[in-house]
Amino acid sequence: MAANQDQFQQVLDTLLSTDNNIRTQAEEAYNNLPVESKVTFLLSSVHNAAMGEELRQMAAVLLRRLFSAEFMDFFPKLSPEGQQQLKEQVLLAVQQEESDSIRKKVCDVAAEVARNLLDEDGNNQWPEFLQFLFQCANAPTPVLKESALRMFTSVPGVFGNQQSHYLDLIKQMMQQSLIEGAGYEVRFQAVRAVTAFIMLHEKEAPIQKHFSDLLPSMVQVTAESIEKQDDDTLLKCMIDICESAPKFLRPQLDCILDLCMKVVSNDDIPDSWRHLALEVMVTLAETAPAMLRKVGAKYIPLLVPQVLKMMTDIEDNSDWSVSDEIVDDDNDSNTVVAESALDRLSCGLGGKTMMPHVEQNIPGMLSNHDWRYRHAALMALSAVGEGCHKQMEAMLPQIMDGVLSFLQDPHPRVRYAACNAIGQMSTDFAPLFEKKFHDKVVPGLLMVLDDNANPRVQAHAGAALVNFSEDCPKNILTQYLDAIMSKLESILSTKFKELVEKGTKLVLEQVVTTIASVADTSEEQFVKYYDGLMPCLKYIIQNANTEELKMLRGKAIECVSLIGLAVGADKFMRDASEVMDMLLKTQTEGDLQDDDPQTSYLISAWARICKILGKQFEQYLPLVMGPVMKAASMKPEVALLDNEDMQGIEGDIDWQFVSLGEQQNFGIKTSGLEDKASACEMLVCYARELKEGFADYAEEVVKLMVPMLKFYFHDGVRTAAAESLPYLLDCAKIKGPQYLQGMWSFICPELLKAIDTEPENEVLAEHMHSLAMCIETLGNGSLTEEAMAELIRILDKIMKDHFSKAAARQEKRKDEDYDEVVEEQLEDEDNEDVYIFSKVADVIHSLFLTYKLNFYPYFDQIVGHFVKCLAPEMPWPDHQWALCIFDDTIEYGGPACAKYQEYFLRPLLNYVSDKAAEVRQAAVYGWGVLGQFGGDAFAGACSEAIPRLVEIITDPESRSPEKINPTENAISAITKILKYNNSALNVNDILPHWLSWLPVWEDDDESPHVYGYLCDLIETNHPLILGPNHVNLPKLIAIIAEAFARDAIDVEHEVAKRMVGLVRQIQGNSEVFQACITQLTSEQQQALHEVLSVN
Repeated sequence: MAANQDQFQQVLDTLLSTDNNIRTQAEEAYNNLPVESKVTFLLSSVHNAAMGEELRQMAAVLLRRLFSAEFMDFFPKLSPEGQQQLKEQVLLAVQQEESDSIRKKVCDVAAEVARNLLDEDGNNQWPEFLQFLFQCANAPTPVLKESALRMFTSVPGVFGNQQSHYLDLIKQMMQQSLIEGAGYEVRFQAVRAVTAFIMLHEKEAPIQKHFSDLLPSMVQVTAESIEKQDDDTLLKCMIDICESAPKFLRPQLDCILDLCMKVVSNDDIPDSWRHLALEVMVTLAETAPAMLRKVGAKYIPLLVPQVLKMMTDIEDNSDWSVSDEIVDDDNDSNTVVAESALDRLSCGLGGKTMMPHVEQNIPGMLSNHDWRYRHAALMALSAVGEGCHKQMEAMLPQIMDGVLSFLQDPHPRVRYAACNAIGQMSTDFAPLFEKKFHDKVVPGLLMVLDDNANPRVQAHAGAALVNFSEDCPKNILTQYLDAIMSKLESILSTKFKELVEKGTKLVLEQVVTTIASVADTSEEQFVKYYDGLMPCLKYIIQNANTEELKMLRGKAIECVSLIGLAVGADKFMRDASEVMDMLLKTQTEGDLQDDDPQTSYLISAWARICKILGKQFEQYLPLVMGPVMKAASMKPEVALLDNEDMQGIEGDIDWQFVSLGEQQNFGIKTSGLEDKASACEMLVCYARELKEGFADYAEEVVKLMVPMLKFYFHDGVRTAAAESLPYLLDCAKIKGPQYLQGMWSFICPELLKAIDTEPENEVLAEHMHSLAMCIETLGNGSLTEEAMAELIRILDKIMKDHFSKAAARQEKRKDEDYDEVVEEQLEDEDNEDVYIFSKVADVIHSLFLTYKLNFYPYFDQIVGHFVKCLAPEMPWPDHQWALCIFDDTIEYGGPACAKYQEYFLRPLLNYVSDKAAEVRQAAVYGWGVLGQFGGDAFAGACSEAIPRLVEIITDPESRSPEKINPTENAISAITKILKYNNSALNVNDILPHWLSWLPVWEDDDESPHVYGYLCDLIETNHPLILGPNHVNLPKLIAIIAEAFARDAIDVEHEVAKRMVGLVRQIQGNSEVFQACITQLTSEQQQALHEVLSVN
């Protein structure tokens, strides 16, 4: 054994070697040892005081990792004596160890064993550990107290299901450790321990309240740690509590904010500490904004100027504006940290709180002679736009008056910041910003685009123009098209020469992107620049083959495809095959690396060209599918790291980490995820555009997409996966019903599981929409009994959640920190819930549409939820969507819907006159389908509804924008009752009124019903419609002409053809027709002329 131990010591020794080869051999030797031997040797090494400290530390670290990963593989195999001995040895090591650094590591080992000996039911199978904890905590020596706290911090849930019995003892242990006389190290560890315990109970307010009187001491120790400046752990602990349990801090919030404010405003304290103190306040603004607004209100006016001042800490580097390579500012520089903080404070606290302080500080900074202050002020305006949206929107004219003048500032970085602010506001306030300020913004940016002496500023003006173009209404941008394109073409030409002569490419890359964006918005208007641009762009694609020009080439590829999409197939077709050949050559000959920037540009370009070429793109599928599938199949790198491993890589921008608690962190490499999502979206595009032409790839793509419904690392991937499924089913129809059924059998259970477990509302909505589309694509009987039962269970769960979330929001309104900004957030949450409810209605609609009456037995299992939604006390969106669902029971169930009339008939009548237009529309539509499909049993009810419907139509404001939809639905509803269900009415009494309500034009779905009935009446020469001696003909012609002038009905629709036929009949009598025509407006005459000249 001793010899083996010596050999093991050598292995440990070589594990510390700086030589990679030697260390790799040692790792192999270590990994090849049986687990039991490793445990024995490592534990002996920890106990061996004669060994070097570094080796013993290494042994302790390896032992903890071993217990973390493989404890349950070997521990149960030990004899009871062996198990007991192991536990004793571990505790003994804690007790006897004299080296501080090794003792810390051994505490982690003991905590790891304790964690593993707590079963799933919370039974602690190591009671001696709990006794040992209390013994150490009460020991006279500070090092043992510290050890107890350290172990408790690592495994705060160690008391398991007995915790409630021990709660007072735990608190007492913490209290004793936090008192002044306990010594700094013990008090330091006690703060960590309380933090870990509170984090474990982040949702349990009673426990937090029980421990709240420890807070003053915790804040005091944290303040001491800031004075000492040797370990910032306690500030990080405070940030953790701010993130997970901010309410715990409320009793001491004033002291905490005061402490943090002193740190942030003290330039003598190292920046990293100031950033942490700022992070405490910013995190509170995000997790408990109402509490911060109420309790910490006096600190906000002090904090904003400090953050703005921090943003001025920027070097004056003379090379900055001429640099061709953009190196982003350090993530931990004051400017970046402060700008991010300002953005987060604005989003967290809201514009009502933040904007007055921004408004107070910015003007002085803008007039400061020091360029750094002007730069910071402009960057601040960019940063607060999202959070202060409503307040800034009202002040945009004043803000823009200021910002525009800085496009001519003497300092290039200020001009850059002005471009940045304009670009950001173009996005944040679109399209209002573009509509209001186009006449100043476009000339201003074109002026900065002439700044050849400062390429970085010049390029940023191009970037701002991209943001402006993206959201600019086409009719506005095209007013400036010649000016913009003349400038961009000139820069393209100049910078192309510079690339050849000097190798500079920054502005060239940007101009290519700007041209692409302008083309995208201008669409067919861009055609006149096509011939001038295409040769240059094709030349770049053909010749920009070196490593440093890959990005330029990618952007040129994007530009060509966007121009092609803008100008359309007719113009692009002659270049299409040449462009595709160039792109395919890149892929087949280029040997593209996984991280090559061209790949994502290629994949997106192919999808655009697919849209342009349509069926003709099928020939390229065998060549493009490989790279697209490869990008879509990308598996991200993930890692499970303990807190020690995390040190040193936390700041890596390519990785994101989530703490799993108890020393564990999950990391994912985020670079590449956007490309994966983009590739998935392109596959959706191919399936949608090519339909059966994509059938041969449908199975392969379905096998890729279905598992990605649960790709929780990226919302866009899950969304694209869901969106693809109905299109893929559509593609597969050509392969026959059996093949289609096989594919659906693969999709259906996974799609239902995804709906059941999806955490994000936006993605859940996409999943539900996808299911509805799939059901509609497949038709009646698409769901097996098992699938239908599962779907009904899920819909039932979603509706129960809907009600419980509404109740939870009511509770939040009783919170001590509730205010009007909280109310706005609750309303946003409510809107999200309503959106999900609307998707429930979509799914039920698809089931009624396909199953008709056969869906009733399943609907009966959840109908109670929608009856509840119709109750008067429920919010109006619940009324709206429940009515829509009952409308479907009528429309697709016909007379059999009578079984539900006790639920819907009275609400349908009452809600016709509801305050909310959306509710009125749903109720009114219900009367229309009841008239059309309900049958004779509902004739009396329909007759009773007519006066209510007439009230809507004859309201003086009935044609106002917010009322026109319910109004036209009411006209359509009366039309359907008159046509299909008039036995309890005198039709002739109503017809003259009905005719006076025409024309209708707003609702494409309802117009055909109204005009179809009008055609019926004219074709049968109804006297009340034609009038004595056909006196009403001019009015009827005017109604028909207005319908066509307003695009009320598709000219290809059967009813439209009947309308044209009737006009032609009247046209046969030229005198009468001429009399009718002269009374029309020029728009009506033009519309009639157009429909009559077809065929």
